[in-house]
Amino acid sequence: MGALVWLLIPLVAGIGGGLWGSWANRTRKVRGDGPELDGYARFREAMEKSHTGAGGA
Repeated sequence: MGALVWLLIPLVAGIGGGLWGSWANRTRKVRGDGPELDGYARFREAMEKSHTGAGGA
């Protein structure tokens, strides 16, 4: 009987972890990649601009 209890502990923990994982990954307000891609585009534009008056050698 004691061995069954020790086998039930990981089973209950696995079920609890699965329930928690499904709750944690539930569909919330879906947000697109728009703001991140806009920020990346601004970053690329800034990096592509030529730096005038840098005084290179």
